[in-house]
Amino acid sequence: MSPSPSRLAYIDWMRGMACVLMFQTHCYDSWLSPAARQSKFFMYSQLGGTFPAPLFLFLAGISFALVTERLHKKNFRPTQIARTTIRRGAEIFALGLLFRLQEYVVAWGWAPKSDLLRVDVLNTIGMSMMLMGILCWIVLALQSGNYKRSALVLSAAGTALAISLLTPPLWTTWRPEWLPWPIESYINGVHNLGRPQAWLFPIFPWSAFAFAGLAVGFILQSPWVRNHELKIFLTLGMTGACLAEFAHWLDHRSAQLYASYDFWHTSPNFFLIRLGLLMIILFASYAWCRWGLVPHLFSPLILLGQASLLVYWVHLEFVYGRVSILPKRADSIATASLGLLIIFLAMLALAFVRTRMKGRRLKFSPAPKPIPAS
Repeated sequence: MSPSPSRLAYIDWMRGMACVLMFQTHCYDSWLSPAARQSKFFMYSQLGGTFPAPLFLFLAGISFALVTERLHKKNFRPTQIARTTIRRGAEIFALGLLFRLQEYVVAWGWAPKSDLLRVDVLNTIGMSMMLMGILCWIVLALQSGNYKRSALVLSAAGTALAISLLTPPLWTTWRPEWLPWPIESYINGVHNLGRPQAWLFPIFPWSAFAFAGLAVGFILQSPWVRNHELKIFLTLGMTGACLAEFAHWLDHRSAQLYASYDFWHTSPNFFLIRLGLLMIILFASYAWCRWGLVPHLFSPLILLGQASLLVYWVHLEFVYGRVSILPKRADSIATASLGLLIIFLAMLALAFVRTRMKGRRLKFSPAPKPIPAS
């Protein structure tokens, strides 16, 4: 039986929160004047901007586990599950390429052609989904009996840790410079600039958040957890707090594993800190959606979360594009905040229209059910 919508409200709520954090990061980055950019307000705004991408990737992993579990319960073969999930990842990846093409056309005349091959977050989400599909395919094909879930959890968590640990050398001493830069860029974000760029979203380290979400998603789908949700979510939150504190402790040790250490961009410790915070946010989101006002009132964050791809795509044009609603790099904090409010309300309205249209289409034109394997 697939999870009920109310049971998954916390996922949409977290996606919506990621959208709001993304809006404020992009709006202040695009519109604030040079003087305003020197303020602590801008510093904290950009610090909050370190969360949207990890949140989107982490939630993509959890959602991927839900889909895989549902197909597995319908007795789909591993190859059928892989075909379905990998195809969905390829669709997201294609949307990422299409988005880059749109941005290039909109900026025709001053955007370099290399922007068509920039590794953005959509590209990495799609690539991560394809890699998760391959991993689940291998595990489900090799593992039989009652230990499939444990194997999936351990393999996903191990892959997340491996990606994190391999990131520093792949950005420095182990760089695959023999690869063409468009391919190497998916490994370390080198683009065509000769060295890895912190503003891009390569597989290393970003896909680690997706695989961590995959591990958490399979944990949440176990029958025991379904009957002890509060305990497991509380445990995840406490584990996240301990993980973040442990990583902080590791970062302050004098001994270092890597010859070149960059805490903010490639450090496994920073990855573990953010992962711990994501697990705390997961517990808080679950608690709020279960005991807060969400079950009783309209939730803007859930609505944004249900249309996160669309609002991500559209808002960028009104913040960074030629149709920006405010002049770029010229506004005060107050003016940029007003612009942020306008963007939030506009994207909320867009999400409302999108979900209403989607609901009607599903009501009158239901998709055919997949045929399980015999």
